[in-house]
Amino acid sequence: MSKTSLITIQNCRIENTRNTLVPNLTWTMNQGENWLVIGPNGGGKADFLNALAGTPGIKITPNAGDEMSLFSNSFGNSTEIVSLERAARLIQEERDNDESDYIEGGVDIGRTARMFIAQALWDDCKKGKPLPPQAYEIDDRPEIELTGIKKILDRGLKYLSTGEIRRTLLARALISGKKLLILSDPFAGLDAQSRKIIFDFVSLRQAQGPQGQALILGMERWHEIPDSITHVLEFSNKEISFCGPRADYEKKLAAKESKAGMTLEEATAFKELFGTQEAPQEASAPLVQMTNVNVSWSENHVLRDLNWTVNKGEHWLIQGPNGSGKTTLLELITGDNMQVFCNDVKLFGTKRGSGETIWDIKKRLGIVSYRLHVEYRMLGGTSLQNVIISGFRDSIGLYEAAKDSEVALAKKWLALGGFTGRENESFGNMSYGEQRAILILRSAVKSPELLILDEPCHGLDENFRAKILHLMELIGEGSTTTMLHVTHDPTEILPCEKHVLQLCPDENPMYRIKYL
Repeated sequence: MSKTSLITIQNCRIENTRNTLVPNLTWTMNQGENWLVIGPNGGGKADFLNALAGTPGIKITPNAGDEMSLFSNSFGNSTEIVSLERAARLIQEERDNDESDYIEGGVDIGRTARMFIAQALWDDCKKGKPLPPQAYEIDDRPEIELTGIKKILDRGLKYLSTGEIRRTLLARALISGKKLLILSDPFAGLDAQSRKIIFDFVSLRQAQGPQGQALILGMERWHEIPDSITHVLEFSNKEISFCGPRADYEKKLAAKESKAGMTLEEATAFKELFGTQEAPQEASAPLVQMTNVNVSWSENHVLRDLNWTVNKGEHWLIQGPNGSGKTTLLELITGDNMQVFCNDVKLFGTKRGSGETIWDIKKRLGIVSYRLHVEYRMLGGTSLQNVIISGFRDSIGLYEAAKDSEVALAKKWLALGGFTGRENESFGNMSYGEQRAILILRSAVKSPELLILDEPCHGLDENFRAKILHLMELIGEGSTTTMLHVTHDPTEILPCEKHVLQLCPDENPMYRIKYL
């Protein structure tokens, strides 16, 4: 019995406006097949998914003059992608269109989640114009219930947490009625409840062909794979390294010798690099001290009456559901939330707003966050070497000539991360996971007193995730750096994290402190 082909790619290539990204591509998706696309950071997986989704600037192109070259897609342009990269682009769009400087009151909340979803359903839903009455009737739609975003529909996108943005993108994709839905690393940044919702959704969804909504799942790692997945497409080194039934791929994984974490040589190199920077000054005062801190947006109380102290050498795990205030809490420390000035917050013994500059604070911090990642994506063309060197300067980008010593250290850090010889590559041309890895290295270069890690393993493949977790263990066990670590993944909790701050938005008080 012949199979109905939904997508056929034969002897094609993937390219952007400047380069060929994947030179040779042959793959077919038939009706009734549920595909997982997997592969290491920079291996070609992200290029393939973005090209299939019709992301601007990336496309699948038949080879000219090759009679066997063919690209056929029964879904046409009816495709939607939900990914970390798409979420980052969405926040970048909101920042590009921010008009706070031109409106009375100085606050432009931008598009709300409701408007963003409405734009997928009705024409002429534009910022500054009234929404159609139907837009206020979507609250009880099953897609809104499934993704759990009913309470945030009228909040500005720029004020949503990483997990809330991901769930908003999924709700829009489901409501849009597009025929092909691509979910790339859908569990990253989601709390336990949200992960279960999305996992159950993917498990129940079956590829239904052109008359229904088909689904392709992309993952960085082989974990939490729904039983409904029937076939696997793996990319490595910009080419297909496996294509076939799930059972055959599982046999390949079983036969493959696992290599996790750092080698002894890499661990030794890291200890040497982490020790080459100037030792942080001794301080008897707490690194962070918050007293009765309150943060709110309109009627939404994010933090209420929070009392929290971080002393030197205390490594804290920060937990809580999506939207509970974890990122807000960290932004009070990094200086990215202005409500710090109307609260009693002391950093390194000095009350914020008492005359210190943001540079006085940031020179003692190392930061990996979603906000930092978005800001670096907006620069785009910065070289990997300059991204690393900017960690010494606490800047987004590099605006002065680097010292020879900084260049030498940057190359050593890049080598430690597996980026030897790539120091002149553009940050903007890398996959999301590779970008995340570079920003983690950037955060460590100056051996900061306080290292803030907000979901650091977002988008990392298995090997790099293991390497980063090993690096964090080394910092926790044998350095003078104190870590604040946010993660939803229980497998990323480190033995050195003996202090836990849990944010509980639906309880009073809204937080709990535990000591392990």
